[in-house]
Amino acid sequence: MSPSGRLVFVLLTVLQVSASHAPDDEQALSPSLGRDKLSPRDIQTSSARVITCLGPSGTVQILASKKTPASGFIPSVLETLGHVTSVPILTNSIPRPTSLLSAPSVLPIQQPPCPEIAIKMVAPDIFADPLSTDPPPANIGRKYDHPVPRLGITASSPIGTNKFYGNFHLANQTSPTYLHPYAVSWVRGGGVTGSWGLAISHVEGRQRVFGPTKPETGAAAYFINPVGIHSVCISARELGSQTALTTELLTDFSAQVSLRPDAQAPAALQFPLVQGSAFITAMFDGATPQIQTGVFFRTVTKSDWEPKPCVTKYKLHLEDGATWLLYAYHTRGEPLDLQVTNNGLAQAQRPFYGILQVAKDPGNGEVVYDQACGVYPTGVGLSGSVDGAAGSYKFAFRKAGMAGTTLAMYALPHHQSSFDGETRARMTGLQLQTTTKGVAVAVVADSWTMVEPRLPTDMGFLPWSPHAGSIGAISNSTRAFIHNIARQEVSQNMHEQTNLNSMYFSGKALAKFAGIILAIHDLLGDQGLALWGLQQLKVAFSRFSQNAQQFPLVYESGWGGVVSSATYVTGDTGADFGNSLYNDHHFHYGYFIYTAAVIGHLDPSWVPANKAYVDMLVRDIANPSARDQYFPVWRCFDWFHGHSWAHGLFDTLDGKDQESSSEDTMHAYALKMWGAVSGDQNLEARGNLLLALLARSLQAYYLYTSTNQIQPREFTGNKVAGILFENKIDHTTYFGTNIEYIQGIHMLPLLPHTPLARTPQFVAEEWETYFSRGRAQAVAGGWRGILWGNYATIDPRGAYAFFSAPGFDPSWLDGGGSLTWYLCYSAGRLLACRVLLVLSAFGWGLC
Repeated sequence: MSPSGRLVFVLLTVLQVSASHAPDDEQALSPSLGRDKLSPRDIQTSSARVITCLGPSGTVQILASKKTPASGFIPSVLETLGHVTSVPILTNSIPRPTSLLSAPSVLPIQQPPCPEIAIKMVAPDIFADPLSTDPPPANIGRKYDHPVPRLGITASSPIGTNKFYGNFHLANQTSPTYLHPYAVSWVRGGGVTGSWGLAISHVEGRQRVFGPTKPETGAAAYFINPVGIHSVCISARELGSQTALTTELLTDFSAQVSLRPDAQAPAALQFPLVQGSAFITAMFDGATPQIQTGVFFRTVTKSDWEPKPCVTKYKLHLEDGATWLLYAYHTRGEPLDLQVTNNGLAQAQRPFYGILQVAKDPGNGEVVYDQACGVYPTGVGLSGSVDGAAGSYKFAFRKAGMAGTTLAMYALPHHQSSFDGETRARMTGLQLQTTTKGVAVAVVADSWTMVEPRLPTDMGFLPWSPHAGSIGAISNSTRAFIHNIARQEVSQNMHEQTNLNSMYFSGKALAKFAGIILAIHDLLGDQGLALWGLQQLKVAFSRFSQNAQQFPLVYESGWGGVVSSATYVTGDTGADFGNSLYNDHHFHYGYFIYTAAVIGHLDPSWVPANKAYVDMLVRDIANPSARDQYFPVWRCFDWFHGHSWAHGLFDTLDGKDQESSSEDTMHAYALKMWGAVSGDQNLEARGNLLLALLARSLQAYYLYTSTNQIQPREFTGNKVAGILFENKIDHTTYFGTNIEYIQGIHMLPLLPHTPLARTPQFVAEEWETYFSRGRAQAVAGGWRGILWGNYATIDPRGAYAFFSAPGFDPSWLDGGGSLTWYLCYSAGRLLACRVLLVLSAFGWGLC
């Protein structure tokens, strides 16, 4: 050991002995207490004994007193603000029709040649072109304000309302933003540090808190990660009580956060935030850096060598045992020279020009971080292509900083499993736990390519199996039995059932009738009856395309989107599940888009007159291009996470969330089918890619078989997530804790795409865990039909027997589901199994 090394060892030994006898004058922040138990002024203004000496790798600043690190806190209640807590199925009893539609069964549906439609061929990049750049149809009203103000947003363009950075412009702007693997939050002078900068944290798996054990499964009711931990805060001396936070350059993958000494001042420091970043980066242009911590410094070591020219490196050893690395790349002026003031503060003595970057070292990351420092991501370019049944999508990272340096970014498990060979070769051994998405792996590359080799291109409107494809034939006796039921259901009062004060429930009802009419035409072969039903469906849909429903849609330019006018009229931000505040748009509009696809499939001549309206709904939820100036890019779907977020403009400590994974896949299926019907092959290709990607990500994060190795074993026995947040997963719903609610919200609606994500293995394990035949028969109301409809995935004969039983009660149907479709689906699945059993005899597959 060198003389300097021996000196450090002796000093550390003395300090540890003295610390063990010193009074602990700070208490850890209890998870059950508030955020401000520890006085921030104690950290900011007090000084502590600091010993500076030379170590074997650099200058070490050692704190002479030991502090107990603040451990954050756990939000203890389910935040329901903005979420309707009533059951999201149509529960009103549906009266029997007073008369039955009657039409000659030989009458064909008229399908005249479709007027000229511009057909979009599959392009080399299926994300390149917008659906349209036209304004929304003229009958859509306009609003130039919104109930939620755009706090600190400098841009005038449409803003992604369901994106990871939403908390920066909601409420008091201090709730966390989750980047995976790190989380950041604006401290705003509060918390354990009292900083005016941005706090950075990373939570290890051992820090998770699990809820009580559920008696049905032995699994935890939830798991959650602590918030409010300020491991490292990057701030500036110039910031104080007048600090203002603004956001710029908001895209579907990134945002830039600026901290200004006051609202009119130039930015003192700026943070380019991109999902998956290996470093949290702060840009300085003459402000004086401050590094703070609520976990407390044990030692701060300045490296005596530069990992790269003009880069100064520090190691921050904290009292929780974690090591964080700080890199300072100065582009002009003097290098960063930090002086430790106390256990919570180290600060520079002069202005700094350049970037500071912070990363957590799990023990093997220093080499990777040394190589990748000096450069940072500013955004992501998304592109994709399809070739037959194979598809791929690519993240091309935009970057800035030191030339000639390759980015390090963290990939989630669903990325890792779909990387092409070149991207996989750039994976490192550096791993960090994420909050709700398993273990992330650092990849040193300026772009990633993900491959989905089995797109569901053969999936259409009929019952479908991944192995047998679409099933369009059922026996004559089955057809005759279902036809009698279908005639009764299509004769119901379609206009009354669809004329509701909710876009969600109206859309579900329209989609129900669309499925009945589709089955009558394509499976039962009664074109005349289908035509009569189709005429009624067109009239019901026209109420919405003419914008004459109870709460008409409006295009509001505050955020940039089409919303229900319900909140504007009633003042209730939770009206229609929060549609006016952008909750659940892909659920609501997905049902309308599916209905339009069915109508267009049966009558192509209907498409041109209605295309602008339906495309408007598509643009609101799934606009692929920034060239569309009326809607943000990909409002709902998050291409980094591989699924959508349903949570709109409501602040929450646990970040964005989504409750219904099955309605997420429904919206992707609707996009695919509308693309096919309207002739937009790029939209159809994007829908196919979305479906394949959703199947991969949902099986990793939402739907758990016994082989799931991504989510904690203490939780996967629940089989489904319940509500998946960015910071926790809670096996519950916003509208109740009944098992059929929790499992069923991940089942509805039953459509051809359902078996893609909900595999037979998963459905079998879920059924065995929760729903024996007797227990499923005892479930009340429309949930019973939902459960048995999904049971058709593994036992179509049993499902068909349930739905065809003489004593079947129509109250067992959700008002968004029909007995006609459930019978056709079960019969189709049964035929698919018979086909596969024959093929299995030749070694070609199993049911």
